[in-house]
Amino acid sequence: MKVNIDISPEYKEPYAVVHTDKVTDEIQRMVDVFSNSETPITALQNEEDIVVLQPKEIYMVRVEDGDTIIYGARQKYRSRKRLYELAQQLGKQFMQISKTTLVNLSYMDSIEPGFSGTLLLKLKNGDKDYVSRKYLPEFKKYLGL
Repeated sequence: MKVNIDISPEYKEPYAVVHTDKVTDEIQRMVDVFSNSETPITALQNEEDIVVLQPKEIYMVRVEDGDTIIYGARQKYRSRKRLYELAQQLGKQFMQISKTTLVNLSYMDSIEPGFSGTLLLKLKNGDKDYVSRKYLPEFKKYLGL
C-alpha cells in the first residue's frame, strides 16, 4: 500500500483520504483503526463507495439476512461490522430493542401495543420495528413506564 503524508499549516485538523478500486478487508481495517468510540461510522453505499455517517444521522441499525444495514433519514447503508460492535461505537443514544435491531432513541415517533406483549416502535423516518419481550423491561425503564 502506498502512503503519502502532506504536512502544511493550512490543515487545521488531520484527515485521511483513501483512493482505491474496491473496499478490501485491509482497507476496512484501516478505516476501523482511524475510527474510535464517539467517532463517525463508516458504511458502504452502492456496494463500493465508503460513506462517513455521524451517529446523529443514523436512525436504526438492523441485521437483515446476515448483513448489517444502517438506516438513515432516507437511505440505507451496509456495514461490515457486527451489531454489537456498532452498539459499542454508537454509545448511549442507541438502545437494542431486539436481537437484531438498535434504534436511535432521539428519533422515536410513537409506540403501539404489539402482539404477545411486545411494542411496535415507529421512528420519525417511517421505519418501525418491534421491541421484543427480552428488551422490553429496559425500554420501559428508559420511558419511565
